[in-house]
Amino acid sequence: MKNDYMTKIHRIGRIGVFIGLCFMFGIPTVIGLVYDEMPSISDIFRVGGGLFAVFAPIAIVEFLSYTPILGSAGYISFLTGNVLNLKLPCAISAMEQAGAQQGTEKGDTISAMAVAASSMMTTAVIALGVVLLVPLQPILTLPAVKTATTYMLPAMFGALFLGMFVSSGRAGNYTVKGKNWVIVPALVIISAIHFSGLYDFSRNSGLAIFLGILIICATAPIFLKLGIIKMKPIDNNSAPIHDKVKTN
Repeated sequence: MKNDYMTKIHRIGRIGVFIGLCFMFGIPTVIGLVYDEMPSISDIFRVGGGLFAVFAPIAIVEFLSYTPILGSAGYISFLTGNVLNLKLPCAISAMEQAGAQQGTEKGDTISAMAVAASSMMTTAVIALGVVLLVPLQPILTLPAVKTATTYMLPAMFGALFLGMFVSSGRAGNYTVKGKNWVIVPALVIISAIHFSGLYDFSRNSGLAIFLGILIICATAPIFLKLGIIKMKPIDNNSAPIHDKVKTN
């Protein structure tokens, strides 16, 4: 059943991404052909080359760091955008509420439903915003509203970070003790590089994420060997009801 689910969901995801790419490339191509304003190949590479050089590394880092959490929901997440500030928090919150673990079939399913619901809600809000943009413009341009919006994203991620920080550390069939220590080396090294002036990570946050992943992957086994992090098997008989697997 698991392999059947994974096979189908990945097939649907690939088809959906292919259709999305056809629309992304097809619409500007059709418009260019209809109005006889197609740019030359040299212009496309000249203008797009610089953008590709800037955003390609960030895209690779985001794919490597977000996909283990999102699972098959990564297809619709990367297609619709707003991954870090919308899709990822929705997926994490939904899995937390459902008691599902990342990397499991249950977690994958919950994540996919959460991201799909988020995408539909985003589309509805955008459609409503297009209709109400002009009437609400005087309110949206108020200084108080502008100030409040600058704190929305930090507040959201602060709440998510706190929830992950104080969570029990459930990881599949194990409970991870001392899991929060693994972020300390990454935080110290990245902060030292940033504030010492060696590199300004505010210009490329994706690089900071990628470096943090490498540091955590390198230090976690060391912490585990030293006993700073401990993996304790979970007794299935004492596990929460929603985590037990019913078998016939």
